[in-house]
Amino acid sequence: MADQTESKKISVNSTISLKGIVKAIFNDTVHVQIGGKIISLPTSDFLLERPRPTQ
Repeated sequence: MADQTESKKISVNSTISLKGIVKAIFNDTVHVQIGGKIISLPTSDFLLERPRPTQ
């Protein structure tokens, strides 16, 4: 049991993963709802595929 709690420690600069619902995507921000809050994140934090313009 001690090993399990040891691996779940969170500290400053640690990486975590949260599930949320994407509410909007603008040119430079993604708005994600996590629980009752909507947060804005820069698109540079994500690997987003942008549609290619049709010719």
